[in-house]
Amino acid sequence: MIGHPVFEQLGIALLLGLLVGLQRERTEEPLAGLRTFPLITILGTILALIDSNLGGGGPGEAPPGTGGWVVAAGLVGLMGVLAVGNLLRAKHAEPHPGITTEIAALLMFAVGAYLVKGDRLVAIAVGGCVAVLLQFKPELHAFVAKLKDRDVRAIMQFVLIAFIILPVVPDQTYGPLDVLNPFDIWRMVVLIVGISLGGYILYKFLGRTAGILLSGILGGAVSSTATTASYSRRAAQDLDSASVAALVIAVASAVMYVRVLVLVSIVAPDLFAAAVWPLGTVLAAGAAAAAIGWFKTPTQQEEMPEISNPSELRVAIVIALLYALVLLGLAAAKAWLGSQGMYLVAGLSGLTDVDAITLSTARLVNLGPDAGGLEASLGWRLILLATLTNFLFKAGLVAVLGSRRLLARTAALFALPVAAGIVVLLAW
Repeated sequence: MIGHPVFEQLGIALLLGLLVGLQRERTEEPLAGLRTFPLITILGTILALIDSNLGGGGPGEAPPGTGGWVVAAGLVGLMGVLAVGNLLRAKHAEPHPGITTEIAALLMFAVGAYLVKGDRLVAIAVGGCVAVLLQFKPELHAFVAKLKDRDVRAIMQFVLIAFIILPVVPDQTYGPLDVLNPFDIWRMVVLIVGISLGGYILYKFLGRTAGILLSGILGGAVSSTATTASYSRRAAQDLDSASVAALVIAVASAVMYVRVLVLVSIVAPDLFAAAVWPLGTVLAAGAAAAAIGWFKTPTQQEEMPEISNPSELRVAIVIALLYALVLLGLAAAKAWLGSQGMYLVAGLSGLTDVDAITLSTARLVNLGPDAGGLEASLGWRLILLATLTNFLFKAGLVAVLGSRRLLARTAALFALPVAAGIVVLLAW
C-alpha cells in the first residue's frame, strides 16, 4: 500500500504544500500559511483523482469524458474562498500586501492536480521554484532596484535577438563553400551575447565596488578586450593604478580561456575533449601569472568602470558578420591554402576577437573531416593561436591607451601564459 501511486501523489502534494506554506508562515501571511497550503495542494490532487475516476480511467490515465470539469470547479471554488478571505481582511482594515499569496495558492492547486496525470519531476520542480521565488523577495527587489533603464533595455534587446529574430532567420546554407547558414550564424550570436549578458547582469548584481580579482573575473566574463581598454584608459589618468590595472587585465585574460572552453563545450563536445588539457594548461599559466601579480599588488576595493551593453543590436550584427567572415575564411583557407592558411586566418582573427574563431572552428570540427570539416587536433591549435595573438592585440591597446608603467607590468604578466601557449602549440 505504501508504494501505491495514489499515496505517492498525495505524499508529494503534502510535502510541496508544506514547503510553500512554511515560507508563507515565516512572513506572517494571514491569508494562507503552513496548514492552508498543504490543504490546497492536496485538494488539487484529490479533485484530479476524482476527475479521473468519473471519466472511467485509473490513476495516471487521461479521462475520456469529463474534460477536467471537476478540477475546474475546484479552481473556481478556491478563487471564491480567496476572494472572501481578502474581503474579510479589507473589512478589518488590514493592509493588502499584494496578490502574491493568492497566485501562489492557485499555482499550488494546479501543481497538486498536475501530479495525477503529469510528470512528477515537473510538479516537484515547479513547487520548489514557487517556494524559492517567495523566499527571495527582498533579494529580487534589491536586484531590480540596481538595474537602470539601460540595463532593462539590455535584457529586452537580448529577448529581441534570441526569441524574435532567431526563429525567423532562414535555416539554409548560402554562399560559396556551403558554410554560411544564417540560422547557425545567428544562433552563435545568441550564445555569445547570452554569455556576455550573464556577466553584465552579474556585475550589476554584485555592484561596482568589488575586489581586484572579482573585477578581473567579471571583466573577462563580459569581454577581456573591453576590460583591457577600460583599465588602460584609467591607468593613463592615474599613474599609481598601473599595478592594479595590470592585475585586472591579467585576470580577465586568464578568464578568456574559461570563456573559450565554455563555448567549445556547448557547441562541440568532441573538440572540448581535445582542447581542455592544452587550453587548460595555458589557463593555469595565466592563473599563476595573476597569482604572482596578486601578491605584489596591495589588496584593495576596486571600483569597476562602466561596462557597455553587450546585447545592442548593432553589436550582435557585428558579431554575426565577424563570425561569418572567419568561418568563410577558414573554409577558404582549408580548400585553397591548407593548414598554413588556416593558421593565418586564426592569427588575424584573434587580433580583435576570440569568440568568432572559437565558434567557427567548433562549427567546422562538428562537420568532421569527411564532410569538409576539421580534425579536433587542428581545431584547438587554431583557437590557441588566436588567443595568443589576442594577447598581442591587448598589449597594443595598453601601449596606445595606457601608460608605459602599465605596459611594462602587463607585459610581465602576459609573458608566462604566452610562453606556455607557444610551448603547447609547438610541442603538444
